[in-house]
Amino acid sequence: MPYCEVDRYQNGDEWDGVRLFYRRFGRGATKVLLVIGLAGTHDSWGPQIKGLTGSLEPAADDEESGDAAAAEGDDGDGIEVCCFDNRGVGRSSVLPHKSYYSTVIMARDALALMDHLGWKKAHVFGHSMGAMISCKLAAMAPHRICSLALLNVTGGGFQCFPKLDGQMLSLAFRFLRARTPEERALVDLETHYTKEYLDEKVGSCTRRTILYQEYVKGISSTGMQSNCGFEGQVNACWTHNMTTKELDTIRSAGFLVSVIHGRSDIIAQLCHARRLAERLIPVARMVELHGAHLVSHERPEEVNNALMELIKATKSMMKPEEWSSQPENSSETGALISARPVSVTIRTDDGGNAAIAVYNLLAKLQLSFLYVIGVILMGFEHMRNIVKVMKPVRVAAIES
Repeated sequence: MPYCEVDRYQNGDEWDGVRLFYRRFGRGATKVLLVIGLAGTHDSWGPQIKGLTGSLEPAADDEESGDAAAAEGDDGDGIEVCCFDNRGVGRSSVLPHKSYYSTVIMARDALALMDHLGWKKAHVFGHSMGAMISCKLAAMAPHRICSLALLNVTGGGFQCFPKLDGQMLSLAFRFLRARTPEERALVDLETHYTKEYLDEKVGSCTRRTILYQEYVKGISSTGMQSNCGFEGQVNACWTHNMTTKELDTIRSAGFLVSVIHGRSDIIAQLCHARRLAERLIPVARMVELHGAHLVSHERPEEVNNALMELIKATKSMMKPEEWSSQPENSSETGALISARPVSVTIRTDDGGNAAIAVYNLLAKLQLSFLYVIGVILMGFEHMRNIVKVMKPVRVAAIES
């Protein structure tokens, strides 16, 4: 199996290696690194691997030093893709404490993987948390980036919280209670896809039925993500923040950026992606599609077209101004491509300042409410576990 050792951490008096599991697909001089999001594994990139390379057949594994040598010898118009499991999930190492997880640390993981593969530069495409990691990687080593695609991205921290409503509270409660692949699959489907997409007929059944079976099979084969891994990755999202200096570094580096987002995403809100794209003008273009958090699965052809267009624009050495100055257009499939993200103008008079203050207050209240809900749910689970432990004791006492 192909692994890359990227770090070492201390566990008591022993040192253990951190290993990343990865897969390569296709062959060619164009290198693409795919960075997956929270709780996801490399398999989640299937539609993009197929669209970019034309095949889902992994390249021959080489755990020695052959990867770097092969990379140096590639030529032609083909595309080679590498995707991997982030630390804390899948076949990669699970670290014991959340301090071992941050988008900076995981960006270093990705950079070490590029070194392991012998890739001097690559197009870096990230989804959700993977897009946050990709942003950090681009700011950390802009000279290693050919282009940057950010799918369903937010700015981290408070922006990671979805819009608070009954549906989201129900999904959060069910997610925390999910103990089996079947329970987890049901929540994942409703969280990542639009109802319209799930209810669409495919042959004699709905897409929901087909995807449910695939999700259960996938989760069963890889196993449920460990609590350490999940908590660590959540910590990485919560502590993520792109500073003005980092965004300036990306904007001035010269490579092109695509911010691709599903308009019905209930996890990463569209407004945050628009704001990030706006801060990266003139190198960024905003692409809005009809879909949810996994728009890369709902609209694979449109997402793949956007990624290929980014690669082609980079190869043709298109100037950032040309990339971002293309007029808005809406395709037949509902894609909205805009170089100038829709922005909200806020008045700076007393009324505007009051509105901002109210908005900030509501944001803090929402965050506090979510925190309280989380504490209540964890307390409920804790009490239930205590009752389970105490029950046999009580029964034994009665019998005696």
